[in-house]
Amino acid sequence: MQDTNSLLQLDAGAATPLADQDDSAPRLVPRTLTSRQKAAVVVRLLLNEGADIPLEDLPDELQEKLTHQLGEMGLVDRVTLDAVAQEFAEALDGIGLAFPHGLAGALDAVDGKIGPATAARLRKVAGVRQIGDPWQRLREVPAEELAKMAQAESTEIAAVMLSKLETAKAAQLLGHLPGPTARRITYAVSKTSNITPEAVERIGWSLATQLDQRPLQAFTDGPGARVGAILNHSAASMRDDLLDALDEEDADFAGVVRRSIFTFAHISTRVRARDALTILRELDQTDLFTAFAGATSDEDKKTVEFLLSSIPSRMADSFRDEVADLGKVKQSEAEDAMAKIVSTIRNLLDGGVIKLIEEDNEE
Repeated sequence: MQDTNSLLQLDAGAATPLADQDDSAPRLVPRTLTSRQKAAVVVRLLLNEGADIPLEDLPDELQEKLTHQLGEMGLVDRVTLDAVAQEFAEALDGIGLAFPHGLAGALDAVDGKIGPATAARLRKVAGVRQIGDPWQRLREVPAEELAKMAQAESTEIAAVMLSKLETAKAAQLLGHLPGPTARRITYAVSKTSNITPEAVERIGWSLATQLDQRPLQAFTDGPGARVGAILNHSAASMRDDLLDALDEEDADFAGVVRRSIFTFAHISTRVRARDALTILRELDQTDLFTAFAGATSDEDKKTVEFLLSSIPSRMADSFRDEVADLGKVKQSEAEDAMAKIVSTIRNLLDGGVIKLIEEDNEE
């Protein structure tokens, strides 16, 4: 067993202690360690305490040096450990502000805060960020875009991409691919058992580079969604006329627009029953009663009954009495009230409070 005395240092000139003189005992002082050795001590201490240290975010060179140093440390006495821990704690206390490392890190920190054109230009200057996990960034890309990337790559590369995604995201990706392509990629997954981690990482960085090389989009939403959002706030007669005209010009685009439209009439079929009461709590009752009074089409009437069915019957009867007292309202007033209700629902959707039922799904 290693002699623990060899791990300690005595004050220079310290005398050998006498058995009956505690005051004359030599004072133990910490070993002199390099910065790299201190880093190894701190990492080992934190790991022993169960801390989750993201060492994979360090550059590969630093990860290798740290690992080698951990293997060379041997035993460290308690006095030295306490001194290193104290120095580390004091260093942390002295930090006032920490900035990201390099231009790539700075871009990540201000992502979404600076102009898209500026960010794209700086990313080209910074190049691909070569630390961290490129697959984490790819997992945040919509499945539809990943499907386009998969179709542009070889079957083997697409199989690696599929394997690195979460299962739900991978299933969505396959759903956006043509049947034969999806089958080829799925089969190719069986051929990836011998691929090395280095190769997987290189593939990840190559795919991540493509994200930075994509042309900057002026609009975040597609054209169908933008037109649909405009028509959501248009009068019903104008909306119907424009949709009929779009059907004649481009039936496919008109279909995309129709799927993007959400109006008062869609509430009964697109809103979940458990969310109806949440919506009613957010609405101004004047707007609600005006919209109810102006509901003349069968679809609008279904929405009225759908919302009334979500509240107690006595309250629903009270609402019906209020609507009856209003009598007939102007169509423009009714449409304005309906638009406000739809706008409230949109705000709840954007806030993640409620979710709509997909048109091709049942609740």
